Amino acid sequence: MPNQAQEPFSLEFSPVSQRQQIQQLAQIASEVWHQHYAAILSAEQIDYMVEQFQSTSAIEHQLNQEHYSYYLVHTPQGLAGYVGVQLEPQGDSLFLSKLYLKREFRGRGIARQALSFLEGLARSQGRKTIWLTVNKHNAGSIAVYRHLGFETVRAQVSEIGQGYVMDDYVMEKPVSAG
Repeated sequence: MPNQAQEPFSLEFSPVSQRQQIQQLAQIASEVWHQHYAAILSAEQIDYMVEQFQSTSAIEHQLNQEHYSYYLVHTPQGLAGYVGVQLEPQGDSLFLSKLYLKREFRGRGIARQALSFLEGLARSQGRKTIWLTVNKHNAGSIAVYRHLGFETVRAQVSEIGQGYVMDDYVMEKPVSAG
């Protein structure tokens, strides 16, 4: 179990652009998604979602065609996880698409530091809010996002193919002045 009283440590957010980094990200995604969602989604749906949204080819498409940026999150103890954002060409918000941490790095303040990094990114792009979607049954993540200042603004159900849906809350947070 992580030490909750642990002193903050510096994180490095390295942009993902090379094939080897994309493959590494896809491998982490598969590991984390299968751990994290096993209690709320079927193994078949997790496999489908990883293939559709976090496989090497899906990530390459997002980077090249959909205005996504991914960052690997490094700690002094090793690679902790990743974040993915989408900066749409127009608009005043940043979409936090992915924030996933390996099990052994959760509960150590990394999400708070990642959000600070993302707020800086949003400010540099002139964005006023950060928004995300989170599965309605993902109580732990919802609690973390609320703790970090996000508020639920609506619910949505999105069909993703093969008879699967994403049953989510949309949450958002104003970007602090910094």
